[in-house]
Amino acid sequence: MSLKGRDLLSLYDFTKEEIEEFLKTGETLKIKSKIGENSPVLAGKKLGLIFEKPSTRTRVSFEVAMYELGGHAIYLSSNELQLKRGETIADTARVLSRYLDGIMARVFFHKDIVELAKFADIPVINGLSDMFHPCQVLGDLLTIKEKKGRLDGIKLTYLGDGNNVCHSLMLGGVKMGMQIIVSTPKEYSPNKEVLNWIKEDEKKYKGEVLLIENPVEAVKGSDVVYTDVWVSMGQEDSETKKKRLLPYQINEKLVKNAKKDFIFMHCLPAHRGEEVVDEVIDGENSAVFDQAENRLHIQKGILSLLL
Repeated sequence: MSLKGRDLLSLYDFTKEEIEEFLKTGETLKIKSKIGENSPVLAGKKLGLIFEKPSTRTRVSFEVAMYELGGHAIYLSSNELQLKRGETIADTARVLSRYLDGIMARVFFHKDIVELAKFADIPVINGLSDMFHPCQVLGDLLTIKEKKGRLDGIKLTYLGDGNNVCHSLMLGGVKMGMQIIVSTPKEYSPNKEVLNWIKEDEKKYKGEVLLIENPVEAVKGSDVVYTDVWVSMGQEDSETKKKRLLPYQINEKLVKNAKKDFIFMHCLPAHRGEEVVDEVIDGENSAVFDQAENRLHIQKGILSLLL
């Protein structure tokens, strides 16, 4: 299977078999890395990293991934590009295509990364947009597979805000035969267009998405309990939203309704005391730091396949 030259903007654009190829490649490269056998498959390749938002895991994992694959990553803050002074996304894409072999962009608006990909002649990877976070969820799927031995039939409950991570979990999970339970207040439900896309995939694959507003009912019998920050970057003063989401906090009482061997996941950074308490994120069921590590290995898989 060849994915060379493809853009990675959303998991909606990839089949189950293609997602499995990302996971298999990431897993293989992780094993090699653990025994000190990094594969320089991207020797001489150059990846541009455009950031409109700050980042820890996305930036470091992509930079280290390129290094370990023998390539080179170039950090490009949007404040230091001519985009800041009004150059169009289209012109920026055309110019960077002459210098680089690929672009990873972390943007505020999904339409911007779509435009970037439209005019670039090289692969464009979505490092996060307001609608999707595909690289995160590919790493999550790798983590679940490692911890549970499979993806098919796994019940994952996501609680909190129906945001970009939630959208990507639904898109990726359904294709892998998972049951994704989304528990949010009605006003913070996932995007309706994305839910319509899910219906198309539910017909093709054995997975499903269910919306269950009551968090206790949603968590019952879950193999995986997942949450994210309640308020995205740029909305930190939304106290009303935080109060509304308080019943969806992941605490010791709530997770007693999940399976005894459930794993807790969070894409990080975590706002401890808000969406999750210390006792859970630091508890024996927590997989958040293995999950964070797998961002590196899945980025290596993504880059080696697309570039």
